[in-house]
Amino acid sequence: MRLVETRVSFYFLLLILLGGCATGSAIVVGEVRQAIEPSQVKLYLEPPETYETIGIVKASSDAGWTEQDSVDYAVEELKNQAAKLGANGVLIETTGQNNSTVIGGYGTGYLYAIPVTEQAVTGKAIYVAP
Repeated sequence: MRLVETRVSFYFLLLILLGGCATGSAIVVGEVRQAIEPSQVKLYLEPPETYETIGIVKASSDAGWTEQDSVDYAVEELKNQAAKLGANGVLIETTGQNNSTVIGGYGTGYLYAIPVTEQAVTGKAIYVAP
């Protein structure tokens, strides 16, 4: 019976690792424009000379095999959120980690709890005139 529990634990952990995804949100603080393709959104570490703030965007991800993969997925989701608002840029404000625990299931007399670390990114969704 112990072998079955070990296999279930392994497959559940694998499912969590492979099934992780990026999530994001946006708060509108300016004039929303027509949505654009996320590939058209440029990242900024320093503010451009002139720009218009459209919103505040946030994204996080626990997907990927490495920490960098998770950051990459979070950045892509950040661009997706900005593109929905019609922003052609994101002024990066913060990066970091969110830690949580996922309760996976019940074994013989104990609960499966798996620690999860998400990579998080926030920024201002901006419009920079061409």
